[in-house]
Amino acid sequence: MQVNVVEDDVKSLIKRLVEEGVDFGDQSVLVTGGAGFLGSYLCDVLVKLKTRVTCIDNFSSGTKNNIHHLIGLNNFKLIEHDISQPVFFDNKIDMVLHLASRASPFEFASFPIQIMKANTLGTWVALGIAKENNARLVYSSSSEIYGDPDAASIPTPETYWGNVNPVGPRSCYDEAKRAGEAFANAYRIQHGLDTRVLRIFNTFGPRMRPGDLYGRVIPRFIDQALGGCPLTVFGDGTQTRSFSYVSDTVEGIMKAMWVDEASGEVLNLGSCVETQIIDLAKMVLELTGSASEIEFHPLPVDDPRRRCPDISNARNLLGWEPKSSLEQGLKKTIKWFKERRS
Repeated sequence: MQVNVVEDDVKSLIKRLVEEGVDFGDQSVLVTGGAGFLGSYLCDVLVKLKTRVTCIDNFSSGTKNNIHHLIGLNNFKLIEHDISQPVFFDNKIDMVLHLASRASPFEFASFPIQIMKANTLGTWVALGIAKENNARLVYSSSSEIYGDPDAASIPTPETYWGNVNPVGPRSCYDEAKRAGEAFANAYRIQHGLDTRVLRIFNTFGPRMRPGDLYGRVIPRFIDQALGGCPLTVFGDGTQTRSFSYVSDTVEGIMKAMWVDEASGEVLNLGSCVETQIIDLAKMVLELTGSASEIEFHPLPVDDPRRRCPDISNARNLLGWEPKSSLEQGLKKTIKWFKERRS
C-alpha cells in the first residue's frame, strides 16, 4: 500500500514526459544520491523509461527502502559509495545527475564537513566522471544559495547573487552549494563540458524522512499532527517558503536533462506561491483532522524570512511550471505518512 502514491505519481509523470517527446532511450544515467528523496523518484522514472540507471548512495540520508523494488532489474545498478571519494566505471556514462548531499537544516550542525564534501569534492568527482565520458551533467543546487534575499529580490531571479553568511550555522550547505555551482561553471569554461545547474526550492512529498524534528518542515508537521504532538513553529510563523510537490520538481529536472537549450544555464525550479509557515501548520492540522496545538519556538540564526523563485527561465527554456497545488500535494503526502504508521 505504501508505494501506491509514488507509483501513481511516477505513472502520471511518465505519461506527461512521453507526450512531450522526452525519451532517453538506451542511454546510461548516473544518479548520485539515488536512494534519497528526489534521487529515488528520478531512478523510478528513468528505469521505467528503459534508461540504464546506475545509482550511487552511501545511505547517509537516503534509504534502501526507496529503491528496493528496483534492485535486480536489468537496467538498474546500485553502488554503495560515498561520492566524495573517487569511483570508476567500465561502462559508458551518458548523463550524470549529481544530487548527493544531506539537506536538512537539522543536519547542518551535526554533519557540516560531510555536507561540504558532498557538494565540493563530490561535485568534483561527478564532474570528472562527466568529463571522462563526455557526458551531460546536471548539478542539483538549492535556493539556499540565495541566503536571505532582500524584499526587492522577491520573486528571486537567477541573477541575484545572494545574501549569505559565509561563517553562519547554515554556511556548510549554502557555501558548499555555491562552490558546487562554481565547479560546474569552471568545467564548462575550461573543458567545454555540458553542465546545467538547478536551484531547487522547497520540495515535498512521499519518501521524505519522518521525524525530522528540527529540519524539513512538512514531514515534521505531518509527523507531529498524526502523533498528536504540538506543531513546532519557529519564530512567529510569518516567514514564507514556496513548496513544490515532488513529481513537479522531478519533471523539471527531467526536462533540464533533456532540453539542449538548457546547456550552460542556471535555472530556478520551484513554486511561485509563497506560503507563511503558520498557514502551512494550520493547513496540515485541517487535512489530518488533528487536534494538536501550535507551539512557537525561537527562530534559528540566519533563517530566511522569505523564499519565492522567479521561474521565467524554466518556463521559457523548459516549458515547465508546477502543476500541483500545496493542498493537493499535502493530501498525497499525508496519505503516505499515514500508511507508514499502519
